[in-house]
Amino acid sequence: MTDVRRRVREHVRTNPGVHFNELARNLDIATGQAQYHLRRLGRGDEVVAERIRGRTHYFEPEFDAWERRVLALYRRETTRDLVTHLLDEGRLPAATLAERLDLARSTVSWHLDSLSEAGIVETERGEHGRVEVTLARPEETERFLREVTPSLSDRLVDRFVRLVDDGLHGGAEADD
Repeated sequence: MTDVRRRVREHVRTNPGVHFNELARNLDIATGQAQYHLRRLGRGDEVVAERIRGRTHYFEPEFDAWERRVLALYRRETTRDLVTHLLDEGRLPAATLAERLDLARSTVSWHLDSLSEAGIVETERGEHGRVEVTLARPEETERFLREVTPSLSDRLVDRFVRLVDDGLHGGAEADD
């Protein structure tokens, strides 16, 4: 195995859920070189690639589908903030999450939809018909949250996306 391939495999091992651009950037290798080595590692069942919400993420094969989705979504700042509030507080209304994070309700709804599809949160109508959110598997979720620490570049990209989203949807509020 080449030195570059070994570095790629180690980076995936130590950064589960890393997305393609971050991997190439962190290892300072060309896009084509990253693609080549990831393809070879994938053929050898040493790395699993999964496209989640528009980004291709890489994992060791030991992670199941739920774990892969959780790890990938945690790499996004807004999703991570939502889950952190739910870990700290338990059940919360979606409107309260939007208020605490200073986000449009439509933004929170989009992220909650992603989390719900992944089986990370559960939503139901609470008092007065408001959407309330809880973690579906709080202990496992907390364990994964500790495993993944986002890079500075991930945080900056997430903040840029949030700024663009606020500019596009700033005045529009979605239903809870």
